[in-house]
Amino acid sequence: MRCPFCGHQEDKVVDSRSSKEGESIRRRRECLGCGKRFTTYETVEAILPMVVKKDGRREPFDRQKVLAGLKKACEKRPISVETLESIASEVEQALQERADKEVPSTWIGGEIMKRLHALDPVAYVRFASVYREFKDVNAFVDELKVFLGEKRKE
Repeated sequence: MRCPFCGHQEDKVVDSRSSKEGESIRRRRECLGCGKRFTTYETVEAILPMVVKKDGRREPFDRQKVLAGLKKACEKRPISVETLESIASEVEQALQERADKEVPSTWIGGEIMKRLHALDPVAYVRFASVYREFKDVNAFVDELKVFLGEKRKE
C-alpha cells in the first residue's frame, strides 16, 4: 500500500476492525518511511451489472453518481449523509441481487424514488423532477397530486 503522505510502499498494520455492517475491514496502517498513520478499507469486490441509459449507452454502475443525485435532492433537508449512504448501499445491494448483466437506469431511479418517497416528500419531488424529466409545470403538478393522494390514504 502506497503511503498517501510520502509515497513509500512499505507499511505495517497497526489495527484491524470489522465495520459495523460487517461488509468491510478497517485497517490502521503506519508508513515505515515517514511514520504517519492512515486508514484503509478492505471490501469484497462487487461484480455489478452495466447500466443501460435512456439513450442506449452502457456504462458501469457508479455508486458516487447515486450519492450525488441523493445529495442534490436532499440539499437543505434534515437528512444525514449516513442515511444517504445507506440508501446508496441498499440500491447497490438490490442491484447485486438481481444478478443481471445489464440493468436499465430507470430501474435504479425507481429504487431510489421508492426510498425517497418513504423518507422525505421534498427530496422525493426534487429527485422525481429530474428523473422523470417533467416537460412542463402540469406534469410536475400531476406528480404532486399522485404523491399527495398516496399520503392521504396512509
